[in-house]
Amino acid sequence: MSAAFEVPEVDYSQYSNRQLATVPLVVLAIALLILGATFATTGAPVALGIDFTGGTEMRVAVDSPSDAAAREQIRSAFAATPESIRSVPTDGTYVVTFQEGDAETGALERQAETAGFDIRSIDQVSASFGGDTQVLALGGVVAAFAGMSVLVFLMFRTFVPSIAVVVSAFSDIVIPLAVMNVLGIELTLGTVAALLMLIGYSVDSDILLNNHILRRSGDFYESTYRAMRTGVTMTLTSLSAMAVMALVATLFGIQLLSAIGLILVIGLATDLMNTYMLNLSLLRWYKFEGVSR
Repeated sequence: MSAAFEVPEVDYSQYSNRQLATVPLVVLAIALLILGATFATTGAPVALGIDFTGGTEMRVAVDSPSDAAAREQIRSAFAATPESIRSVPTDGTYVVTFQEGDAETGALERQAETAGFDIRSIDQVSASFGGDTQVLALGGVVAAFAGMSVLVFLMFRTFVPSIAVVVSAFSDIVIPLAVMNVLGIELTLGTVAALLMLIGYSVDSDILLNNHILRRSGDFYESTYRAMRTGVTMTLTSLSAMAVMALVATLFGIQLLSAIGLILVIGLATDLMNTYMLNLSLLRWYKFEGVSR
């Protein structure tokens, strides 16, 4: 006997367009405030990892009776204060990162050897290379978003349905970025990839809704429910898979996959809110009020 997921049929006629749009817009405004406050205090809207700022990452094995003792041993072994210390339970090692300029790689290696650590690997990213990588990665996100916006406008050739998709996609990126600041997740090449994936997920669900409402026959609410049966099921399936990935990666100490999974879970949940509240309210206004004017 197989389990089936049924998407509930929401009675949208009970809610005004303003009521539907208020919650997503308030959440977006809060997210923008968080990013703005972070930018004002740090000079960047999100905390940047060593991929973008430059620095040294060292993977070491520490002979210690407990995790807390190992972390304290690592802190006391180096003259410079580590930017972060991450445990990797699968092989009993720790990943220690230092910001660019805190210490030379050679000095860090000597200090680790003096402390009796087994050095498994050392990776260094220069500040100039990190800056170039930052420009390329963020430029890629901007180019992807701009290309998506142009494609959407070419598809629908009408302002309101097109801007509904663009605004929803923008919010799907901004809200996870703000949550990254709250949770202390740094922006790295891996998390940038997660943000690029969110653009694809967002456009997919929004275009599905727009097509059902604008280009297929049937009542507005009937078309909405048809789109929801496919879109909500698709998004929840992806969200569940990403949640499992984040949980497993956290248990095994794979921080990058854990961060990617968590960002995608937040982004997909945000996409459900934006698609079926914000986007829908704009489409309903367009169908019943905007077109006739």
